[in-house]
Amino acid sequence: MQTLIVWAIPIACILVSIAFLLWLVVRYIPNDKVGIVEKLWSAKGSLSEGAIVALSGEAGFEPDVLRGGLHIGYWKWQYAVHKRPMITVKQGKLAYVFARAGEALGPSQTLGRVAECNHYQNVRAFLKEGQKGRQRAILREGVYAINLSVFNVITEDCVFSIHSDTSLGKWQQQLSSTYGFDPVIVGSSSGSKVDDIGIVTTHDGPSLQQGEIIAPPVGNDEGNANYHNNYQDIESFLKAGGRRGKQYAPLLDGTYFINHWFATIEHIPKEVVSIGEVGVVVSYYGKAGDDTSGVQFRHGERVHQGERGVWESTLGPGKYPFNTYAGQIIRVPTTNFVLHWITGKSEGHKYDESLKSIDLITKDAYEPILPLSVVVHIDYQKAPNVIQRFGDVKKLITQTIDPMLSAYFRDVAHKKTMLELVHSRDDIQGQARSELKAKFEQFDIGCVDVLIGKPESRGDDGKIENLLEQLRLRQLSLEQIETYGKQEQAAEKKKSLNDANAKAEMQQQLTQSAIEIAITTNRAEADLSKARKDAERRVVTAKADSESVSLEGKGQSDKVSLVGSAEAQVLQKKVDSFGDPRLYALSIVADALAHSEQPLVPATMLSAGGDGQQSGMLGMLMSLLVAEKMGVNVVNRPTGQPVPTDKSASEETGTNK
Repeated sequence: MQTLIVWAIPIACILVSIAFLLWLVVRYIPNDKVGIVEKLWSAKGSLSEGAIVALSGEAGFEPDVLRGGLHIGYWKWQYAVHKRPMITVKQGKLAYVFARAGEALGPSQTLGRVAECNHYQNVRAFLKEGQKGRQRAILREGVYAINLSVFNVITEDCVFSIHSDTSLGKWQQQLSSTYGFDPVIVGSSSGSKVDDIGIVTTHDGPSLQQGEIIAPPVGNDEGNANYHNNYQDIESFLKAGGRRGKQYAPLLDGTYFINHWFATIEHIPKEVVSIGEVGVVVSYYGKAGDDTSGVQFRHGERVHQGERGVWESTLGPGKYPFNTYAGQIIRVPTTNFVLHWITGKSEGHKYDESLKSIDLITKDAYEPILPLSVVVHIDYQKAPNVIQRFGDVKKLITQTIDPMLSAYFRDVAHKKTMLELVHSRDDIQGQARSELKAKFEQFDIGCVDVLIGKPESRGDDGKIENLLEQLRLRQLSLEQIETYGKQEQAAEKKKSLNDANAKAEMQQQLTQSAIEIAITTNRAEADLSKARKDAERRVVTAKADSESVSLEGKGQSDKVSLVGSAEAQVLQKKVDSFGDPRLYALSIVADALAHSEQPLVPATMLSAGGDGQQSGMLGMLMSLLVAEKMGVNVVNRPTGQPVPTDKSASEETGTNK
């Protein structure tokens, strides 16, 4: 047991000694940190005045950092190892570097020049050409092992430094307030409702030359050896001759990683020239150019595009990335626009907001106020002349057109009475259009039309209203006379219209009656034609019957002639037997009456109007009896037809009398 104790004590001492030795010489650095070595003392002495990095073994901060792992040889009594986190820059963010070592800045410098030092991770390379102070080169997203004894790094989330420094915190706040840790986004892609451009103001490089107000563009072409890629390569910008101050060349649409210590960006909207107008450019930048306005134009000079002054060429409708610090775009309407000389009335362009109705005095001492509107046109090619002559369109109106029109219409009113001013409005308007057109052309503008309104009273005197009321009454009387005449004509027309309406209402009956007349006429003509045909038929039939009867009668006559002679002899014998012919006749009558179907005494006694007629009736009765006995048919006659006489009976029986 004692032996074990004896051996254990030395072993423990050895282990403790080894552990103590390792503690003295071995340094452990985590992988997410770096070790900044500070040499506390050295046989070579301390650093020279102004130096903070020991490049030759002096006492002080070592240029190289220790990365993650175990490191041997750094005795604790000689070296102090400061463990600091590695620098992490988030994606899409920027980080700024402040160098505590290096050459001093020049008199015109505000930022240290860019040195090839592997993003500040190679201190020795940086110290060869780098400068102390704020640096032009920035850190982009990534992780960096940087010696914080030489460089202080400012990110959006943290300030990395081996020693506390209040100025670093102030710089961080300033950069945060200007979004310096974010890339610059220009144009519609920035999320802004306004399509903008970026005006760059640089804070490093030579100052502007005497007389310049804006820095000229340099190194903007990609083929240029000093192409600075929109101010992102600061060294190339300065080598190309870039100067500090506001830059003529703006940033267009895109994303730019720009050092905000070197340049600040101001967002301004793009200039828009709308349809119906042109933009006249007044440039504050460029060399002095030759006058292109001609000898006759004595109101200023016009120059070519890109030169200082009023450009002779205008900007048409469109959107332009125009730097308003380098010039001004004055918009001139090229479509017809109206100017109102009417108190309290103004168009949307606001050119006439200060114009008022024109005060007049007429020949008969009336003092009306004349409202007036003028349609104006400006030729787009003459727009630079107008701007060079007047400065802008509003000055043209207030300083030239307004006094000219007021004087013109006052002169017209002095020569006319109030009634003439009212009645001759059209003539005055036409004359004003012609004369003002010639006057306007002298100022490179066109007068399209002049529109005169109704003259009004000044104040509440009512004189013009009374005059107009009298005119209205007079005109009303004339109108009434004409109205009565028209009403009379209308009454006549109405009467004609009523007649026409009545005829129209009876038109159906008239048409129906006309149709009936036509039908009746056609029927009558048809009946007449039928009757004519029947008559012709009857005539033909009668002629045939007549010829037949004639022939039959002739035959009967011949027969009677033959038979009659024999009968006559017999009859003569009978007559002779009575001795007297009248006795024979009376016997025949008595025999006929005895065998007659008619009663001997008639049931109805017909009386005639006189004695002369009575013998006639009896004679007719006797004739009827004799005819019946002779075989003549007197019963089957149609009702209402007279009994034929012996002549007619003989004609119907075909016998001769």
